[in-house]
Amino acid sequence: MNFSINTDVLLNNLLVSQKALSTKTPAPYLQGIKLEVYQNELVLITSNSDIAIKLSIKDESLSVERTGEALIPGRVFVDFIRKLDKGSVEISVVDNNVLRIHSHNTDLSLNLQNVDDYPEINFVMNDTPIKLDSKIMKGIIRQTTFATSNIENRPILTGVNIKVEKNHLLAIATDSFRLSQKQIDIKDEFENMNVVIPGRSLDELIKVLELDLEEILIHLNHKSILFEYGNILFQSRLLEGNFPETGRLIPTDFPIIIKFKTDDLAVAIERASLLSSKDNLNSIVKLYLKPDNVVEITSNSPEIGKVIEEVYPVEKAIGTPLKIAFSSKYFLDALKTFNSENVYVKFTGEIRPFVIEGDDDPDLIQLILPVRTE
Repeated sequence: MNFSINTDVLLNNLLVSQKALSTKTPAPYLQGIKLEVYQNELVLITSNSDIAIKLSIKDESLSVERTGEALIPGRVFVDFIRKLDKGSVEISVVDNNVLRIHSHNTDLSLNLQNVDDYPEINFVMNDTPIKLDSKIMKGIIRQTTFATSNIENRPILTGVNIKVEKNHLLAIATDSFRLSQKQIDIKDEFENMNVVIPGRSLDELIKVLELDLEEILIHLNHKSILFEYGNILFQSRLLEGNFPETGRLIPTDFPIIIKFKTDDLAVAIERASLLSSKDNLNSIVKLYLKPDNVVEITSNSPEIGKVIEEVYPVEKAIGTPLKIAFSSKYFLDALKTFNSENVYVKFTGEIRPFVIEGDDDPDLIQLILPVRTE
């Protein structure tokens, strides 16, 4: 194996591929990057068992003298290429087990891993992928993964449920205390599909999507999901088990509706939460819709003091006075997902789940369970 390539081209692709490198594994080969060199193409493959990435590089700077394949220690290789001067780098295998990297006045030799140890990874593509604008895909991830669970005792809740029904795609995440649901319309009708993608996989995918290409193709099957993005194939395993049926949890009748300016509400809750608790997860604030249509956001700490924030709704609230308590973190997390200048907070009662919706986010629903304080 012997080839040369522009250093920046190689580095930019390595920075993507390293996102699937395993850092803690009993299998050392998963800490490696597999290079496959063809006459006009360089392929990089990485995997950490949860996700796998395959990049195809067909750049004009690529010059191949001898084809072949090798398994390279991943982190060391990426860090070294990162430090090279701009220009061209020549990479070759000598004595079958040593990788030689030469650029300008720099020469490095790396001991190779046994390429035969690397597992055969099948990147599963189908004939009818779902086509999405990459910005829409980023929005789906940003608006749902934060609501997945971090607790492993219910693994299914650590993922995002993706349902495809005809020409609709529904993404749902819940940790059983809050829920996020995003629906989008897709151009063509597809076979019904109901899968759960690990939230961590989607968090890595959104980093890849920073390349800002226009379109992403989604190849979906019952065992894995593959995202095709330019020269990148990003594949994730799926979580096994049945995701809870959440449709019945979302109320449809709201006797109390308050419309707020999103920023005003966020600032009031954030300030109030400073006094409620040192523990961000247990930072509880109370909302009080007064008879005069003013909303008070309050919190208190016996050791510190009490805060009252007054927020004026954009228009007269619908319904009767209300007092309700909730996690400020959950509320603020939900507000950050909206692109709307105004949001509607819809209540069904003081101890029942409430919903947040936005003017300019018609297909996004955030649901939060209140907290009992008495």
